[in-house]
Amino acid sequence: ILGEHLRICPQGYTCCTSEMEENFANKSRNEFEAMMKEAGRSVQTTLTAQHRSFDSYFQDLLNKSEKALYDAFPSMYGELYTQNMKVFKDLYSELRRYYRGSNINLEEALNEFWTRLLERLFKLMNPQYHITDEYLDCMVKHAEQHKPFGEVPRDLKVKATRAFIAARSYAQGFLVGSDVVKKVSQVSLSHECTRAIMKLMYCPHCRGMSSVKPCNNYCLNVVKGCLANQADLNTEWKYLMDSLVIVADRIDGPYNVDTVIGTIHMRIAEAISNLQENKDSITAKVFQGCGNPKISTKGSSGEDKKRRGKVTLEAKSSAQALEMLVLDAKGNLTALKTYWITLPSSLCSKKVMASSAADDKCWNGMTKGSYLPEVMGDGLANQINNPEVEVDITKPDMTIRQQIMQLKIMTNRLGNANIGNDVDFQDASDDMSGSGSGDSCPDDVCGKRLSKSPSTRQPETHAIPKQSGHGINGASSRSLPSAFLLLLLVAFIAAQHLWR
Repeated sequence: ILGEHLRICPQGYTCCTSEMEENFANKSRNEFEAMMKEAGRSVQTTLTAQHRSFDSYFQDLLNKSEKALYDAFPSMYGELYTQNMKVFKDLYSELRRYYRGSNINLEEALNEFWTRLLERLFKLMNPQYHITDEYLDCMVKHAEQHKPFGEVPRDLKVKATRAFIAARSYAQGFLVGSDVVKKVSQVSLSHECTRAIMKLMYCPHCRGMSSVKPCNNYCLNVVKGCLANQADLNTEWKYLMDSLVIVADRIDGPYNVDTVIGTIHMRIAEAISNLQENKDSITAKVFQGCGNPKISTKGSSGEDKKRRGKVTLEAKSSAQALEMLVLDAKGNLTALKTYWITLPSSLCSKKVMASSAADDKCWNGMTKGSYLPEVMGDGLANQINNPEVEVDITKPDMTIRQQIMQLKIMTNRLGNANIGNDVDFQDASDDMSGSGSGDSCPDDVCGKRLSKSPSTRQPETHAIPKQSGHGINGASSRSLPSAFLLLLLVAFIAAQHLWR
């Protein structure tokens, strides 16, 4: 029949009614959105699998270290351990909470552990004295000078904080990447895009050419127009993938989590041994600095027979497993770098089943023949002259812009982890409603504020990053305080008065 009633397809002879055309339009939209979600699920699956593998490996390292401590310390230290079990349990609990994203200052947590341990062990090793809390405060103030645990606390703090910062950021990076893909894949098609997809996929059916495939370049122009906003993720997405690769090398290199996390119990044992071996000299120094405490009226029960035999502590290395994890992750991350700009080609070749580029017997949007217009570039700005989809380049999709910001924030965090810095980010969603880190990366995983303490070096605080960067520098953007501007104004008025 004559196709004068058609609103999307060419109005030549057709076998489609208005109702059929409408049904085909709905069908094409649903199918294309399903293709997008399927492609996104594949990326999500890859990223969540990498997160799961690393998370399992890291938690296993921590669990084995804690178990080794619980197994060996009772026979090594007797009451020194049994009366202070909670101190050790609390340490591992804090380390886990930090890794999972709780608002904990890691350096402060480690300092607190060594302080509590020193206070308790000093009292246990000097039971003949009545040692008050005030006396312990004095002793702790001198601890840095006397180094009762040797160099272990300082060395472990440097190495453990770097390893934990890198591990936490690395794990979060996979979750954020997965969540960005999930959110972006759910962005619905515009009205103009729905018409273009219908014309691409089902108008051949209305012309009796159901077996004719769309021309490849025609398909590319339609899909690039429909996914123009998604392609703008490309730059920040690449930075995130690159940053994850860099931190992966740190995790298996300078910040080696296998060596550091797997030997925490051994370092603690080394520290306690230092204290026991130098007990007399350390006690003398404390007495000299804080005075002699009163003799206890309860009498002395004696230290719990020092040690109860020597136990050899070992750390079972899983370096090969870590190396394989990192190699696998780097391969997948490299493969995903160009996901957003190769998506149109992927959809056209695998899903829409477009014809080859040189085919002159393909569907070109009007009839069977060749397709002459050039293929548009990637991204929103390049769609101004798209012949197939009318794209308003002045109105970017806000959901996608919000996800670009999430990528920037995560890349910034990874960049700081790369140089051993912890970063406390202000919530970018304050100015961009709904731009939180997403369902699969809740607030308690992706960066609540760290607790503050004047006794430790504080994490840097960054607002929304000024520029994307390459995952290395933690630049921040801040506006001048209004008080400062007011001061400038007062100075200017005063100067004017003087000139008169």
